[in-house]
Amino acid sequence: MSFTLAIVGRPNVGKSTLFNRLAGKKLALVDDTPGVTRDRRPGDAKLVDLHFQMIDTAGLEESGPDTLEGRMRAQTEAAIDEADIALFLVDAKMGITPADETLAKLLRKRGKKVVLVANKSEARGAESGLLDAYRLGLGEPCPISAEHGEGLLDLRDAIVDAVGEDVAFDDDEEDFDEAETDVDVYDDDFEDDEEELEIDTSKPLRVAVVGRPNAGKSTLINEFLGQDRLLTGPEAGITRDSISVEWEWNDRKIKMFDTAGMRKRARVQEKLEKLSVADALRAIRFAEVVVVVLDATIPFEKQDLHIADLIIKEGRACVIAINKWDLVENRQEHLKYLHEETRRLLPQVRGILAVPISGQMGNGLDKLMQAVIDTHKTWNRRIPTARLNRWLNITTAQHPPPAVSGRRLKLKYMTQVKSRPPGFMISCTRPDSLPTSYSRYLINKMREDFDMPAIPIRIHYRSGDNPFEGRRRRR
Repeated sequence: MSFTLAIVGRPNVGKSTLFNRLAGKKLALVDDTPGVTRDRRPGDAKLVDLHFQMIDTAGLEESGPDTLEGRMRAQTEAAIDEADIALFLVDAKMGITPADETLAKLLRKRGKKVVLVANKSEARGAESGLLDAYRLGLGEPCPISAEHGEGLLDLRDAIVDAVGEDVAFDDDEEDFDEAETDVDVYDDDFEDDEEELEIDTSKPLRVAVVGRPNAGKSTLINEFLGQDRLLTGPEAGITRDSISVEWEWNDRKIKMFDTAGMRKRARVQEKLEKLSVADALRAIRFAEVVVVVLDATIPFEKQDLHIADLIIKEGRACVIAINKWDLVENRQEHLKYLHEETRRLLPQVRGILAVPISGQMGNGLDKLMQAVIDTHKTWNRRIPTARLNRWLNITTAQHPPPAVSGRRLKLKYMTQVKSRPPGFMISCTRPDSLPTSYSRYLINKMREDFDMPAIPIRIHYRSGDNPFEGRRRRR
């Protein structure tokens, strides 16, 4: 990317709407409620022939540094310092407010290049607000409509004039269409029978951090990064957008997604919280490994189990992080209890790794990341067909399938059809009659014999083709 642009302004002027417009997809949450965005969110932007990095920010509000609004303001100021240029949005429909004047003084004080943008200029009576923007002393305002996509050509010219053509078009021959994609597409078809899929370590490992509100997800990620990158505090439900951050752990690139806390569905009533939960669910689908953060003082509530079950149904690899371990007394006894509860409450993923950590104190983070890497390798396992069929013959000989209606079921052939998560196909007689209990037996036996704990395993059954089907019977 040639330069970095921060989108700033007071609450509810359309910053996230413009962010989504420039990104070409709905990444940031948008609602009529002021103050939806809280964390600063990076993204790749395309404006006509310009490719650049942009940062969506929270609306600037005057408040003390210890309040939530004060911490949001600190995030906005950090985005301004990080960017090369600031895109200052004002509401042309409402006109200039004291909050706009305060932000204009802040931008002048920091000496940043500024492009003044008058959003919502398509509204009736917006001309007076557009003229009123001149008194900010930041040059000629550029009228646009972020919602309808009007005035973007003028915005492009204003950005080029502000940063200069040399900076604006310094692309370094990057392929933008590839860079803007948040989700990499992997091929699950294999031509060889290797024991383990060779993992492309050049691509970042996508890890989503999920859990109930106030479990310590954002604090955990900040400790990994070694900086206050994400907004944190004692208030529950601070995080709304799913924010991605990239860093390295032991020379391995990691792309970690912070998500909004997920409450019980019956308690989620507001539209904004529904959007936040939907964004968190999308992060789970795009992730490779999902870390479920539990509160060590109140672990394994019903919602925790529901979240874990959702991850398993999506086919993601799952690791449990037992946070706030520094608040626990009698740790050995409590850890033994948690491991027993894990085996009892999550039998569908036997051997799931539960790591005690303290996100605030920074304890146990290396063990947690090692568990993530190990689980990811298991999630990519590939077992040769010949070895699978030898195992199937031995397993069915030790414990044959049950007889249904007086006829014994036969399991003939087995092969792995996909990975991520491992999926297998077994050719058998009357697959619809195979009891679920026997299928669970096969899955649990595979976990033990092939060392595949903590990941979902899927086995599909189908009947073998009858070569004589469709032929007329001869006398």
